Amino acid sequence: MRMMPISLCRPGMRLAKRIYSDDGIVLLAEGVELTSTLIRRLGECGVSFVYIQDSRTDDLSIPELLSDETQRRTLQTIRTVFREFGNSTSKSKNSTYPYVGRKMKEVMKLIMEDLDRNQDAMIMLMNLHTVDHYLYMHSMNVCVYTTLLGMAHGYSHDELVTLGIGALLHDVGKTQISMQVLLKPGSLSAYEFDEMKRHTERGFYLLKDEPNIPILAAHCAYQHHERLNGSGYPRGIKGDEIHDYAKWVGIVDSYDAMTSHRVYRDAILPHQAVEMLYSGSGTLYDMSKLQLFRDKVAIYPIGLTVKLNTGQSAVVCDINSTCAHRPILRVLTDEDGVELKVPFELDLSKHLNVLITKIELNPAEGAGTMPA
Repeated sequence: MRMMPISLCRPGMRLAKRIYSDDGIVLLAEGVELTSTLIRRLGECGVSFVYIQDSRTDDLSIPELLSDETQRRTLQTIRTVFREFGNSTSKSKNSTYPYVGRKMKEVMKLIMEDLDRNQDAMIMLMNLHTVDHYLYMHSMNVCVYTTLLGMAHGYSHDELVTLGIGALLHDVGKTQISMQVLLKPGSLSAYEFDEMKRHTERGFYLLKDEPNIPILAAHCAYQHHERLNGSGYPRGIKGDEIHDYAKWVGIVDSYDAMTSHRVYRDAILPHQAVEMLYSGSGTLYDMSKLQLFRDKVAIYPIGLTVKLNTGQSAVVCDINSTCAHRPILRVLTDEDGVELKVPFELDLSKHLNVLITKIELNPAEGAGTMPA
């Protein structure tokens, strides 16, 4: 299979991976032939990339961080909880939802069990083949990625549960923001931007008195847009004033937002998002946390087509868990761009003189290249 942006898909191509709705229902099965109508509808629904069948790479498998059942139950729970809060815009001081904390802990048990099965799990793009409500999918992604980082960092079980719940609910305050602002395709006005920023405070006040929600989880909602140099919001706190959990969530929230399709811009690829995060190292984001994050991100997703400094083209076929920026490739062409009769695999961690120089998004038609 090969990863391809939906904008460059053509009628006649066949899906190599199912397309799911946000509650786990299969919308398009593996092997479905794409039509111009399907391609247009997928783009309208926020699908930025899909996996396309390719006889030279059909044996490649994409590891999943969560099982289909865990993903389905997590999204259903997020949707239920967020809609409950969204329908309670005038929540009184005495009204609480004790079941929310219990539901979140049940979800975290499932997520941690799935992640525990693969101690070398990497942060993989999870929304390439899901037609989703962005807020729900984003909340799940941030939780999964943050929990993975927390495991690698060495947090205890109870700490991971609190961190994961904070990540799951970090954007719950957006249920109090009007849909016109949330889904506006263009730039926000000054008033609208101020309104959007209030989701941090509103999320905190929704969560802080919930009996089964840890107060540190509420602070993840409150602080995930704060930055080391004090340039963040809502309070402009800096450095050690920001809790470590919120610092983790802030990094992952930014990464997932950049690698997800939004109404106002297309998704970018992981290596570009990591570079953008690193531009804020030490000023916006904690350097040591960014380093661990970088080591755990599969910056070149399996199925991505790349160009090498040798002139050869290749497809990423596996990730080196100890050296994520040096993946294992399947070389498809020679130095002159001529297709090889027998492709071969090349481990970049063992061939340090070979470099990825470009991301080729549509090599078959000779267009759509993107600088690495």
